[in-house]
This record gives sequence, structure tokens and C-alpha cells, in this order.
Amino acid sequence: MHAIEIRETGGPEVQQYVEKPGPGQPGEGEILVGLAAAGVNFIDLYRREGRYPLPVPCVPGEEGSGTVLATGPGVTRFKTGDRVAWTTVLGSYAERVLVPEDKAIIVPDGIDLRTAGGVLVHGMTAHFLAHDSYPARAGETVLVHAAAGGVGLLLTQMLKRRGVRVIGTVSTAEKERTARANGCDEVIRYTETDDLAAGVRALTGGEGVHAVYDGVGAATFDASLASLRTRGTLVLFGGASGAVPPVDVMRLLWGGSLTLTRPYLEHFRATVEEFEARAGAVFRGLLDGTLTFTVAGTYPLAEAHRAHTDLASRATSGKLLLVP
Repeated sequence: MHAIEIRETGGPEVQQYVEKPGPGQPGEGEILVGLAAAGVNFIDLYRREGRYPLPVPCVPGEEGSGTVLATGPGVTRFKTGDRVAWTTVLGSYAERVLVPEDKAIIVPDGIDLRTAGGVLVHGMTAHFLAHDSYPARAGETVLVHAAAGGVGLLLTQMLKRRGVRVIGTVSTAEKERTARANGCDEVIRYTETDDLAAGVRALTGGEGVHAVYDGVGAATFDASLASLRTRGTLVLFGGASGAVPPVDVMRLLWGGSLTLTRPYLEHFRATVEEFEARAGAVFRGLLDGTLTFTVAGTYPLAEAHRAHTDLASRATSGKLLLVP
């Protein structure tokens, strides 16, 4: 089979398109899947760079979809021919992937495999942000950074369904149009302001927002804290611009008894039941039209390096996919 292989951490160029033996027959509790699409996520970049632990050499990628080719002993939830999607399975940038049964879910009729291969990480992340990390209520105002990005678009839609006022940040006029089309009430272009927090406060009568959802990290962290109202919450869920340095917790006191949380998807899909409920909510939103999912780009598996470069540039709006 063909796959992407990383033999050392580094830049996008360390991803090599190689031919290698397939993974073999599935073991206890595993399914063997023929890849339809692999989602490209910032965690893939963090692992490739060495920010998150990565055993090398290895096949990267953690999200995808495809058709079950074989099932291992003890598998009860899937059979050969089933259409499935999965998350947090290292080795997904390959034509065939061994997937633990508890990491996969059936793709409903009406959702194509390419959509399923890219929507779960972004969709479930948006779901736990809006419903668990800070369950914003109708009438509250929140700030969503990178509102035209993959998570930002879905998160905005989920928040608007709950009657929340959303202020989004973007970098370009095109992204502003995208963010507004997906529900942002107000948009700030961070490339055109020297004081993002002041802009947020101007839109909230000087009070600040109830919560900030920040997947950008180092470049926005200070402005995120400064944008919060008293007893506001900063949900830091990523570091697209780099990791946030260690924080003096007294900043939370002086900022107005603020709350800071750093969630991770794996902790919000810790059981099969929770995974199916959260993924099911995303799939139902797609099927009933209350959620719109945007694929920003589809790349051949061999061009994983180009997909990583484009994602890191933050020039895209929506999800990037790799296809065999």
C-alpha cells in the first residue's frame, strides 16, 4: 500500500510518500479499513513538528473514513462493507488503516465518505466547546477566533442555534464574508487593528465577552484574556500560531476572577457511548441542514506536505482532506 511516513520530526518536507507492506489482518477488537479520505488537522502539524509526542518512524494522521475490509476477533459493532469514520487513530495517512473498534462509528446514509472523513474532529471539537467547555446561553456574547476556520465555522453555527451573539476574528475580507455567512454577528479583522481587545469591548458596551474560544494560541492569548468580562472564561483549545508560554495564574485574578481551561477532544469522547452521542449530534446536524460543513481543499495523499503548508498558512477556510 501507499502511505505517508515520517522518520524524523520537522517541517512539512519530512512527510515521505512511500510504498510499504499493508497492516495485515485486524487483531482483537480491530477493523481493517480501505481509506476514502483522511482529515488534516492542526494536531497532525503539532505531532510532525515534535510539539506533541510522536513515535518515529510512523505513519501520521489521526482522522479518516472508508469501507471496512475485514474485522478482527471480538468485533461486534461492524461488519465487512460498512462505511465508517474514526478519530484519534494514528496511522490514518495510508491507503489501509487498522482502526480500534471503539474509535470508529458508522457513517449514516446521506453523508458521503469524504465529508465523514473530515467532519468528526472539527465537528466534535465544536460540539464540546459549545456544550461542555463553556456552554454559552441565549443572550450571551462570545468571541470566536479564526471564525472562518474549520472549527470556527461549525462552532459559530452551533452557538447561533443556541441564541448566542458571536463576534468572530478573521484575517481577510473574504474570510469575513464566510464568517458572516455562517452566523457571525460581528467580525473583527485582526490584521487591521492594533488593539483587538479594545475592538471587542467597543462591541460589548465596554464589558467584554462572556467567553473566548481560542484555537490560535500564542498570537491571541493576551488579547483573549483582555477581551473577557468579569468572571469570563477563556477556552484555549489549540495553538495554530504557537504554544502559549506558562501563565501566571494571578493574571486571572487581576483580569476579573477569570477562568482558563485547556480541553482536548479525547477527554470529551472517552467512552463509546459519549463518542456515538457527540458524533451523532454532528451527523444529525448535517442531515437536517442545521450544520453546514465546508471542505476547503482536497489533496492527493502524496501531497500531504502541501496540505500541511496550506493549513499552517491559515489561508484556508474549512477542512483539508487527503485522498488516496
